[in-house]
Amino acid sequence: MAALNSTEQVAVIGAGAMGVGIAQIAAQAGHPVKLYDARPGAAAQAIEGIDRQLGRLVEKGKLAADARNATVARMQAVDAIEELADSRLVIEAIVENLEVKRGLLRQLEELCAVDCILASNTSSLSITSLAAGLKQPRRVVGMHFFNPAPLMALVEIVSGLDTDPAIANGLHALAGAWGKKPVHTRSTPGFIVNRVARPFYAESLRLLQEGAADCASLDALMRDAGGFRMGAFELTDLIGHDVNYAVTCSVFDAYYGDFRFQPSLIQKELVDAGRLGRKSGRGFYDYAEGTERPQPAELASATSIDSCVVEGDLGVASGLLQRLQDNGVSVSRRDGAGLLRVGDAVLALSDGRLASQRAREDGLRNLLLIDLALDYAKATRIGISWSADTTEGARDQAVALLQRAGLKVTALADIPGLAVLRTVAMLANEGADAVLQGVGTAADIDLAMCAGVNYPLGPLAWADRIGVGQVLRVLDNLQRDYGEERYRPSLLLRRLDAEGRNFHD
Repeated sequence: MAALNSTEQVAVIGAGAMGVGIAQIAAQAGHPVKLYDARPGAAAQAIEGIDRQLGRLVEKGKLAADARNATVARMQAVDAIEELADSRLVIEAIVENLEVKRGLLRQLEELCAVDCILASNTSSLSITSLAAGLKQPRRVVGMHFFNPAPLMALVEIVSGLDTDPAIANGLHALAGAWGKKPVHTRSTPGFIVNRVARPFYAESLRLLQEGAADCASLDALMRDAGGFRMGAFELTDLIGHDVNYAVTCSVFDAYYGDFRFQPSLIQKELVDAGRLGRKSGRGFYDYAEGTERPQPAELASATSIDSCVVEGDLGVASGLLQRLQDNGVSVSRRDGAGLLRVGDAVLALSDGRLASQRAREDGLRNLLLIDLALDYAKATRIGISWSADTTEGARDQAVALLQRAGLKVTALADIPGLAVLRTVAMLANEGADAVLQGVGTAADIDLAMCAGVNYPLGPLAWADRIGVGQVLRVLDNLQRDYGEERYRPSLLLRRLDAEGRNFHD
């Protein structure tokens, strides 16, 4: 089916934040919209709220008054669900409860015409389960918006076992017509975003638990080196630990206890203590008025560095060399295994091994490992670790070189994969398994993570940039060091590496 004509009526059930946002989007796209909520007066109050919100945009010059008036005029609050019977599309955004939603869908199936599409904004419930028992489960589909719906670009179009592909394709086109970025996904736990995003939180939580660095330092590395808008600790403080922990537990349980999704005891303790983040005034950080935000730890050196030697190809970290040259450092080149030498220090991009382990296995003294950066030419901070035999002088020389490139240097304990690299490798690994299992295409998964949670680069595109083989080596080394299934590489990574292909070939 094609996208709905903008003259066709859309109904939204639920006048909470998500329902109201969806109703606003549909009305702004030109549809007549009916809004229903079981609470008396809630729908009318919600439309009044939209009117006020759009009014503020008019006052700021961000919206024409005529557009505001037309949008509000297209919206109608109704007091009885029976008034939705003439709708072409009904989107429910009610409480996240399987039985309650099932009951509503059964009611709508009896009430609405046979060609009416029944969509759920569920973020976690199975579309297959929601449609089970209906006479026409083919017309039930997920249409998962992200909060706040008018601002967030992504919409996950979720197909259950019986969903008609033509209906899913039609809603995909409709979401695009509404100015959104839609992706197709199968009805599996977490869909795309809530599944693939789990390692972003999990790896920082594990690094904190292992004493790799403090919250402020780990968050700074994810922002200033990784290019993420927030680190995991400030982001979970914003989301709310009760919400984030519950989603992690839900995905973990849905995958029968797969340790890749294992919840964190540190986060559970915060939830148990009522430290839910910003909304409670305290989470990983203290949000009380007047409290100073902790600053990331940084290493500093007063040593003067004028030259360095590059042995072989630094791969994805090669952008660092131009920075050094631009800042007056003479860079000499010779054959080798991808190392950067300055004085007594040897620097290398992490490959997932412990620094001391790599120093012993590769016969390198004074070895320091460099973490991944989104763009080594533009990053403002870099994480490093070093082997046990690294002298203070060699460490100082390495720090001085990185400072000369204009980088702030944050130390991590000698842990496998450092911070940004292991997080990105695990995100790519989860994305790879989602592709392997038919949850979504590589393009849709990358789009979902960029549009849905503002990642600076899709995890599979990032894997292509690093090199699929390198990501696989990092994961193999992480699994070897930890001895856990948590870090097992996806079969798709092995297949692509064996075939010499990338995700987006």
